[in-house]
Amino acid sequence: MHALLRITGPAANLRPHYNLAPSQDAAVVRSENGEHRLSMLRWGLVPAWAKDPGIGHKLINARAETAAAKPAFRAALSKRRCLVPADGFYEWRREGSLRQPWLIARRDGAPMAFAGLWKH
Repeated sequence: MHALLRITGPAANLRPHYNLAPSQDAAVVRSENGEHRLSMLRWGLVPAWAKDPGIGHKLINARAETAAAKPAFRAALSKRRCLVPADGFYEWRREGSLRQPWLIARRDGAPMAFAGLWKH
């Protein structure tokens, strides 16, 4: 059974992505004033203390085990969480000298969501 959320926001222009890459805009669901709102945010966290916004290209994945201890993720983890809807993701496996992408998705084709962090 899938839980239904009432989501508001700019959903009119959403198109599927074959492969969403860091620095591209992604649809996320954030909680604002008790409402679940769809927002478009750029993939890559730029901490408030960063002098170069280019660091966002490097801060694209936080590990649940260590995010609370990392200065780059700590504030967002405590106050700015979101869900990133997806129908799958790719894991890469090396086969000899080639790298092969493997799609990971639910067997029933239903959407899933990843935990996310955001910054203004």
